[in-house]
Amino acid sequence: MKIFSSAQLYEADTVTTQKQNISSADLMERAGSQIFNWLHLHIQGAPVSVHIFCGIGNNGGDGLVVGRLLIEHGYNVIVYVVNCSDKRSKDFLTNYDRIKNVTKDWPRLMKSEADFPDINPEDIVIDAIFGIGLNRCPDGWVKKLIQHLNSSKAFKLAIDIPSGLFANKPLEDAEAVLMANHTLTFQAPKLAFFLPETGRFVPYYEVLDIGLDQEFLQTEAPMAQLIRKWEAQQFYKQRNKYDHKGNYGHSLIVAGSYGKMGAAVLSAKAALRTGAGLVTVFVPKCGYTILQTTLPEAMTITDTENDFITSIKPDFEPSAIGLGMGIGTKAETISALKELFLDIRSPLVLDADGLNCISENKELLKLLPELSILTPHPGELERLIGAWKNDYDKLEKAKKFSEKHNIILVIKGAHTLTIFDNKVYINTTGNPGMATAGSGDVLSGVITALLSQGYDPLLAAVFGVYLHGSSGNIASQIMGFETLIAGDIIDNLGNAYLALFERETPEPQENEGNKKAP
Repeated sequence: MKIFSSAQLYEADTVTTQKQNISSADLMERAGSQIFNWLHLHIQGAPVSVHIFCGIGNNGGDGLVVGRLLIEHGYNVIVYVVNCSDKRSKDFLTNYDRIKNVTKDWPRLMKSEADFPDINPEDIVIDAIFGIGLNRCPDGWVKKLIQHLNSSKAFKLAIDIPSGLFANKPLEDAEAVLMANHTLTFQAPKLAFFLPETGRFVPYYEVLDIGLDQEFLQTEAPMAQLIRKWEAQQFYKQRNKYDHKGNYGHSLIVAGSYGKMGAAVLSAKAALRTGAGLVTVFVPKCGYTILQTTLPEAMTITDTENDFITSIKPDFEPSAIGLGMGIGTKAETISALKELFLDIRSPLVLDADGLNCISENKELLKLLPELSILTPHPGELERLIGAWKNDYDKLEKAKKFSEKHNIILVIKGAHTLTIFDNKVYINTTGNPGMATAGSGDVLSGVITALLSQGYDPLLAAVFGVYLHGSSGNIASQIMGFETLIAGDIIDNLGNAYLALFERETPEPQENEGNKKAP
């Protein structure tokens, strides 16, 4: 699913009205009807009070459409107009006139704090104050109104985007953003839904199709691409009956140091579970017995040094290399990386201490093979690209870093972002239970195995992140978040593959990362 900027969505509206020969008011009626249909399905005529707060732009016009349709169907509705300016959009005024024709209880004009209504916990609040056209942060009494609504225990439903949140600009004032319980967004989710600073205002969302022009949506280059089950299905490579282990590559996992051999075990086991034909683990001597007894399916090569890695010289040419998990940052290890980078011809996944080594020795960046996959968590990313002002600045810095070094960046988080060629791919799987030691080591093994099987590096990164998160979701549904450990993610990788092609009933909740554990 594509994610568009607010400017692109406004252009889509214009193209749609022209090509479908409808007015902008007709399109607003279509959008408001979709919101009403969702509400009517979920409320089913219950005797609840619905408070609709409308701004004076097009988002407010959507709210007026919803209010009119609810009134026509006998619901107890109170509509408020948040009068924050003298300017009103044309379609707002059209729908203001329409709602006055169906009720004697006209919308209540709000001009100050004195107009704030009491809201009961059992009521429903619909937020239609500001939409994606917001160009400045709410202030004054309007900000206080948002805070008043946030303090209410009523269910809060945002139309298109929570008021005060920009669709694709940095957060300016967290206290001036509506904390929605649920958001019904039009045609496509917004980038702000998936970034750490802004995503918390959109814990749950659904996409409503309002019939925007499909040709425009299909041909327009998006700001980002959302990776869901449907996209992941397209990445999967079907195995052939007469294949053998040699067809699925030989992964080399370079990992571990004294006291950190678990990283090597987790990465190697994940590579095997993801489908690598062969896996060899390169570890210090202290890891030999550990690997041979813990993971008999893998082969083991040891360094001459007992406690850490000093020279990486496998006796074969790997199909792919996963490197860095638990290796430490000793000078001898850094020298070994430099020597390997000079000679390497295999696709590379670089994680953990491997990233810390190049952060401390930036000249190593120049030696990385093209299309290497780097998988930093936020702290490792900051050491690579420097500090950022906000999430959008972080994205721009990451894009420039990726372009400069011709590498693929996998920025781990609640919605892991894969960045390459000035494009952003947003993952939809995963959960808070995966914030546990070793989870990143597992991811490195997963991506390395996909590279070994011949997946394109970008697809290996994007697909690997999806599978990893899907496995974590399956495990959490059995175990809950708190008890999840990295090994559980490995144990459910097979289930994650199977889940790719399971038929399931579509759920109203789109945000996989917010699904609750039992």
